[in-house]
Amino acid sequence: MKKISFIIIVVFGLMTFFSCEKEEKLPIAYATDGPSFETPASGNAYVLTEENAAAVFAVFSWDAADFGFASATTYTLQMDVSGNEFADATDIASTSDSELSFTVGEMNNKFLAMGLLSDVASQLEARIVATIHDDVETLYSATLAMTVTPYEMIVDYPKLYVPGSHQGWDPSNVNTVLASLKSDNKYEGYIYFADANTQFKFNPAPNWDNDWGDDGADGTLDAKGANIEMAEAGYYKFNVNINDLTWTGLKTEWGLIGSATPDGWDSDQDLTYDAENDVWTITLDLIVGEIKFRANDGWDLDYGDTGGDKKLEAGGDNIAIGEAGNYTITLNLGVPPIYRYTVVKN
Repeated sequence: MKKISFIIIVVFGLMTFFSCEKEEKLPIAYATDGPSFETPASGNAYVLTEENAAAVFAVFSWDAADFGFASATTYTLQMDVSGNEFADATDIASTSDSELSFTVGEMNNKFLAMGLLSDVASQLEARIVATIHDDVETLYSATLAMTVTPYEMIVDYPKLYVPGSHQGWDPSNVNTVLASLKSDNKYEGYIYFADANTQFKFNPAPNWDNDWGDDGADGTLDAKGANIEMAEAGYYKFNVNINDLTWTGLKTEWGLIGSATPDGWDSDQDLTYDAENDVWTITLDLIVGEIKFRANDGWDLDYGDTGGDKKLEAGGDNIAIGEAGNYTITLNLGVPPIYRYTVVKN
């Protein structure tokens, strides 16, 4: 009996020893030091010009992050407006190397896509984000400050095509597309459906190689899924997130509201949709004051102009009317993702 007990103890001890030995071999990551910029210097000012579009804007280089052990690291260069603490950061590019280089034209496109005003100096901050695994702490570089002045150009935003019965099921039709403002696989845009029960799909390219439908009509996209159908005719705002394969479509009617309008901030002045030109218009008398555009007589979706550049932002600043008179106002939501307007005195 004692012999059997001794054998059991020995076996248990060996199991414990090998178990401990196995645990000791598991790699443990200790985040010790984030990446640090080598170039460019913080505080530089850049004035971008179309003539120098092919020239090098800057070479971003950095020391490697130290996670406490050797591992493949992904580095992402992020930028955001100064003081925003990267709450709305744009991922400029990612690499496994320790350097990224961009031309003036490439960065100008990215700055305008971030919503920066052309020919206006803007304060930005940049940082390097180092990651190796979801379960390991992300490391960040110190912030690099810069001032940039982009030039006006047509930005080539990533597109999501929307072929369907409203346009002859043509995936190459660039008049029915959504666009990604931040190149982050999140697309937005407005499309008019003249007929009830319009059917359509979302395509990542102007062909039928790949497309998404919605098999369960539940707002979740399915590869080669069933046609999506809108029961009512109308002007729809679409948001599509390819990251999680979800979509929404909101039917909208647009109005003008504000202290400059006949009813002030109490009620909207309805705009009329011009299908031929794909714009909303209204002609009315205004007094000195302010205006905004809003959808469906509510404040869930409204546009103003932050910066006075004739470009609209969701929830943006009120638009000033400096002189009383009769005006024709046009709202153009047909070219995503930058929406525009005009206010013309007659």
